[in-house]
Amino acid sequence: MKNQPLTNILNLLKKQRGFDFTGYRTSMLERRIQKRLYSTKQKKITDYLDFLINHPNELDNLIDIFTINVSHFFRNPLTFEYIQKIIMPELLINKSKENDKSLRIWSAGCSFGEEPYSMAIIINEFLEKEETRVLPRIIATDIDKKALKIATAGSYTSKSIKNVKYGLVSKYFDKVDDKFVISEKIKKLVQFSFFDLTDKNREVPPESIFGGFDIVFCRNVLIYFDLDYQKIVFNKLYKSLNKNGYLVLGEAEKPIEGFKHKFRRENKCCKIYKKIG
Repeated sequence: MKNQPLTNILNLLKKQRGFDFTGYRTSMLERRIQKRLYSTKQKKITDYLDFLINHPNELDNLIDIFTINVSHFFRNPLTFEYIQKIIMPELLINKSKENDKSLRIWSAGCSFGEEPYSMAIIINEFLEKEETRVLPRIIATDIDKKALKIATAGSYTSKSIKNVKYGLVSKYFDKVDDKFVISEKIKKLVQFSFFDLTDKNREVPPESIFGGFDIVFCRNVLIYFDLDYQKIVFNKLYKSLNKNGYLVLGEAEKPIEGFKHKFRRENKCCKIYKKIG
């Protein structure tokens, strides 16, 4: 990274808050720092570095803007419909044959929790209609502790549920003032925790112990990392999946070199890949 003031800011963040953003795309970091320059009335990035040193609370504002979260329930509805109609039946048939009662899902970069809760709703709907006994477990991780707190509370605005069918809203949400609160039945299916995908010392979230996931969501996360860190993340995602497990990526993402032959795209409509080998 040639931008020395930026490097100094990232080193300060790592030292003071324990966040390592060195693997993020430089252009994205610079754009978001510029927003904080404007907000703090600093003219240059060197001035902003001094401001950070003298106003430590600003570090939290910078982390917030680096980890900006955009999410809502059933984002990219076709992806969730494909999982519900095609992948879930196939997974459960195979598990029945193997007498395997576990169903393990990881939402990596879960933001405010809409993604893992969407999967929990799909699973609950499926299990209510099918005569199958599986024990679903959804682990949802993020590096943004504020987002994780919101996710755990499970309280959302009408904007977050814009893609949710009315019947599902009535069934799985309680209206409290102007918020929609996810039901306890769905909350119990999801476990939220802090996990840094770029951490070189951990392969999978500690809560999962060994990985062994049937489906891993990592959508709109990889686009923020440079190629070296994408390799680190892809290696974790690949190792975390069971044989023939599924990886769900964002619309602008795909397996990078070194991993293209390890995943097979399932259809042309959405970015769902099956682990090979």
